[in-house]
Amino acid sequence: MAAIDINSLIRENIRKLTPYRSARDDFQDGLLLDANENSLGSPVRSPLDLHRYPPTLHEGVRKKIAQWRHVDPDNIFLGVGSDEPIDLLMRIFCEPGRDSIIITPPTYGMYEVSAHINNLGVKKVLLTGNFQLDTEEIFRAAEGPDKLLFLCSPNNPTSNSMKRTEMLKLISRFPGIVVVDEAYIDFSRDETLASAVQQYPNLVVLQTFSKSMGLAGIRLGIAIAQPEIIEVMVKVKAPYNINRLTADVAMKAFENRELIKFNIEKIKEEREWVAEQLSMAPGVEKVYPSDANFILFKIRNALTVYKKLAEKGVIVRYRGNEPLCEECLRVTIGMPDENIRFLKTLKEVLS
Repeated sequence: MAAIDINSLIRENIRKLTPYRSARDDFQDGLLLDANENSLGSPVRSPLDLHRYPPTLHEGVRKKIAQWRHVDPDNIFLGVGSDEPIDLLMRIFCEPGRDSIIITPPTYGMYEVSAHINNLGVKKVLLTGNFQLDTEEIFRAAEGPDKLLFLCSPNNPTSNSMKRTEMLKLISRFPGIVVVDEAYIDFSRDETLASAVQQYPNLVVLQTFSKSMGLAGIRLGIAIAQPEIIEVMVKVKAPYNINRLTADVAMKAFENRELIKFNIEKIKEEREWVAEQLSMAPGVEKVYPSDANFILFKIRNALTVYKKLAEKGVIVRYRGNEPLCEECLRVTIGMPDENIRFLKTLKEVLS
């Protein structure tokens, strides 16, 4: 790949930024009278010293994630969900009112929302008819102030993985930062690109505890990249962005890896069964292949079906307003009894 100078892509004011230095950056132990905490303690019983500010980086969590993804702790950034690193990357690399990002609709909506919040342009290169990357069209679009390219694989809402060869081609040749969002990677037949950050200095891989880990409620996201990028993200992030409760639950999750693996396999089994049943349902015109914990399917009168399901207490997602997803619904794979209820209610609605 062509040499890329990451530092030259960073906004000048961010390069010059002197970050806020919190009390816990200097000392973790001792008689801590430096941070204006409530020394009498929390009214909530907990062994976590909740009256104290949390560590800045949560090195224990970073080490566990690094072992899990076969990278180094210095390659790991912890964020409030994946949405925080998405926003941070835009603030670090993109000049408001001048620069732009490239996205590949249909895809995760927060890329565009975050871009608008940060006053950035948004270039859209539609996926192909089979929901794959139009690589050459992306290169044609990237002839301007495009600092970030967002790829989602497995993709939301289409549920498929992008071809690895095409993603690597883009990472190798794109003149900016390529962000590969792997929120659903553990449900995929493909391997994570996490370890590829060692080879590609402009690659950032996003992951989350919300999906395969089943911990959406703790709002913990991960960015994996070369230390040069991670250091700037740490520099720009809010102090104490990850709280003690979140970090404690994350550490405990790694004590239950076998259960996590079991749950992933069970969801994949249910996914195949639900897809098979959907393919036989009247009115369902297509069930798209899934590498995620959800299924996208095309059905006649999708909006009406969506509303009738909701009236019966079964909530799915209408995706017919997305490009290439006309007359499509998206259903999350639930517990076995929930999947049975969904299919039974769908049959009632369609009868």
